[in-house]
Amino acid sequence: MPAAASVAPLSAELTRAAILNAMERVADWQLAHPSTHKPTDWTQGALYAGMMALGNISPDPKYFEAMVKMGESNQWRLGPRKYHADDHCVGQTYAELCLRQHENRMIEPMRRQFDDILANPSAAQSLEFKQPGGKASEVWSWCDSLFMGPPAWARLTAATGDPRYLDFAVTNWWRTSDYLYDQDEHLFFRDSTYFEKREANGKKVFWSRGNGWVMGGLARMLQFLPDHHPSRARFVRQFCEMADKILTCQQDDGLWRSSLLDPASYPLKETSGSGFYTCALAWGVNQGLLDRAKFGPAVEKAWRALTACVAEDGRLTHVQPIGADPKQFDENATEVYGVGAYLLAGSELYRMGKMASK
Repeated sequence: MPAAASVAPLSAELTRAAILNAMERVADWQLAHPSTHKPTDWTQGALYAGMMALGNISPDPKYFEAMVKMGESNQWRLGPRKYHADDHCVGQTYAELCLRQHENRMIEPMRRQFDDILANPSAAQSLEFKQPGGKASEVWSWCDSLFMGPPAWARLTAATGDPRYLDFAVTNWWRTSDYLYDQDEHLFFRDSTYFEKREANGKKVFWSRGNGWVMGGLARMLQFLPDHHPSRARFVRQFCEMADKILTCQQDDGLWRSSLLDPASYPLKETSGSGFYTCALAWGVNQGLLDRAKFGPAVEKAWRALTACVAEDGRLTHVQPIGADPKQFDENATEVYGVGAYLLAGSELYRMGKMASK
């Protein structure tokens, strides 16, 4: 048998060619090694967001084609739980494909479901995470939900022109923020069960990936929030507050640890939360919301660190698994949401002006 072709190591250069090559290698590995998660799962929804971001800059049509094939296979349906934000995440990609291809069938099932939610809202009156009957999952009672749900609702307004979906997203974003956002630390508790928990060093418990979901959600909301919207300034203010805080939590190697305020207790590198921060900070620089001189070097350092965690075959490593003890997990672990975060980050690095133009 002929010897396998050797694969050149990924370059850490911040050129468009190097960034795109890294993104495509990671995406190609993931397409060749599909996840066993359900195709409408939130994990997959994060991956699809990254695949769409890659499709927007790659000359290769296969990334968009893979997303259309996915939608067709799903019959353009959301996940099975009517109110659950996790099961709405895939709708972000359906709406973006509809905006691109102008085929309303791509959003018809989502629109019917969201119309039903508007007409028959959940009876949950609280965001308390331990409320009985599973009611907490019917409202955005955990910080991760701010990436999963609101951007799907906002994109449906963009695809239909109906403002009710964006209004729902904005109202419920601030309901969750008012409950889970710590005004002193400018970070989100994962849910109400964390209000009184403390780390070994006595600090409050703020998870990296959880706040990464929020930062990613803020950017993805602002992408579809009109400049004249009365809540836009509030979204921008929260985005900038969190960005300032996240910058202080970056470690010397360029990544963030699983616990933002007690990194010493969580020594392992972690690429999924780090990927979302890299994406959000780079997006903020690209949009003129964050100062390039202040945030640009951190973004460069983070991208190099993320790319150093990609194996030569394209497998992204150091992804904290679902539900795993963040202090101990296999350094070679990968997951589709980590890949999605990496692709989203790369798409913003690709656009970052002088760095990306070389």
